[in-house]
Amino acid sequence: MSITTKDRKSIVVVRKFGHNHKLVQKLERMSDLPSIFGSTVATFAVVYSTATMVFVYTVAREHFPQHLVDGVEKYGRKLVNFAFPYSQITFPEFTDAYMRRSEAFTAIQNYLREKASASANRLKADALKDSRSLVLSMDYNEEIADEFDGIKVWWTSNRNHPRSMQISVYPGPGVDEKYYKLTFHNRHKKRIIESYLPKVMEDGKAIGQDNRLRKLYSNNPSKHWNGFNPKWSHVAFEHPASFDTLAMSAKRKKEIINDLDAFKEGREDYERIGKPWKRGYLLYGPPGTGKSTMIAAMANYLKYDVYDLELTTIKDNTELRRLLIDTSSKSILREQEEDDLDPISKEVKKETEDTTESKVTLSGILNCIDGLWSSCGGERIIVFTTNYPEKLDQALIRRGRMDKDIEMSYCCFEAFKVLAKHYLKIDSHSLFEEIGQLLGKTDMTPADVAENLIPRFKDENVETRMNRLIEALKTAKEGEGASRPNEKRKRGCNTRINKREKRNIR
Repeated sequence: MSITTKDRKSIVVVRKFGHNHKLVQKLERMSDLPSIFGSTVATFAVVYSTATMVFVYTVAREHFPQHLVDGVEKYGRKLVNFAFPYSQITFPEFTDAYMRRSEAFTAIQNYLREKASASANRLKADALKDSRSLVLSMDYNEEIADEFDGIKVWWTSNRNHPRSMQISVYPGPGVDEKYYKLTFHNRHKKRIIESYLPKVMEDGKAIGQDNRLRKLYSNNPSKHWNGFNPKWSHVAFEHPASFDTLAMSAKRKKEIINDLDAFKEGREDYERIGKPWKRGYLLYGPPGTGKSTMIAAMANYLKYDVYDLELTTIKDNTELRRLLIDTSSKSILREQEEDDLDPISKEVKKETEDTTESKVTLSGILNCIDGLWSSCGGERIIVFTTNYPEKLDQALIRRGRMDKDIEMSYCCFEAFKVLAKHYLKIDSHSLFEEIGQLLGKTDMTPADVAENLIPRFKDENVETRMNRLIEALKTAKEGEGASRPNEKRKRGCNTRINKREKRNIR
């Protein structure tokens, strides 16, 4: 084993000052000063050489012929690529000068959120528009690594500081420009562009869709449309309905959920057969049977926005098309038939028609839900609700327009058990049998049943509420009379979901 000069010096130092360990360590560090000084000088030399080359290049551009400068640039880039064989792609926050945020930037931000939380040392917290919670992202000049099919890439978050102080509504050269930078080896460029980046965009959009604040839209009268008053107004969609709380038999709910799942996951199937990615539902039944609650449960299950279309405020078919074009994908468009309006709403509608002179026709509606204009946007559900399905025009509910009919009927015993579970927090009771018998002979909507189960005062016990429901059922039965004791009755638990030949596109 050979002993270097540095080792010999250390041995001598230990022999002389072995009893003082701190002094020994200081002397050893002093012995390293020449190497440290040498590396510092080398670094300074690299920096000085680089600065000199930049200065010479600047002078050459001003005094040498252009073709000579171009040649130097060409071979200079080759030299740089040889020394640094990596490619970089920049994704700015804004795509133009009109405050339009880049979808790619937002998707990348969503994609990197979990990775940044796990691996980045410095994070930023921000409350973004339409987001339900704080958004964590990596701070500026922070870098995190990602891997795709064995390929390692690096993401950095950066910003360009303004050169001068400017006050501007829109981002520009004088405003902070945020961007993400992706770095990867040159030999993987094709796979990164063709496979990795599309995956990042798809995953990022899906994450943003799951975390966004969903909205309930209502169309504004067309006379108010302008740059400051859009076609649709919206509020946060916070309806708590779900299929778990929906007063319906488990079998029927499962069938509807399966149909929704097949639609949501069927993009490739719709493209393969050449159909727009949309689906139509017809919800019909007496008032109070849960049609609006069903729409809310569907929206919450799919995580879709809801557009409540009011036809009386639309002048003609052209405005109807403009409204539908302005709706987003991943949404439910709901339209209520005018025969379902109560007397007050009908009077308001009559006054509105006198002022708007609406000329929306049935053919215009059909063209928007099933014609060429129906292909504008994808992943959209159209729901028609009515209390009187027999009054609907057959052209509106024919096959291909309304793909699935769901009857929302009076409360049955299975639906009552769902309500009892959530309102009373019980799964069985001695009064269940009597209530089941009364529900089999009496027309009462789930809304009326629920109203009797809600406590009227604090700490009202279960028996009191159930007895109140029994009395309400007896009263309703006496009001109906005894003329239909043997009549075949339609119940929500026994009525099948009409599908007019279920179109299983799979």
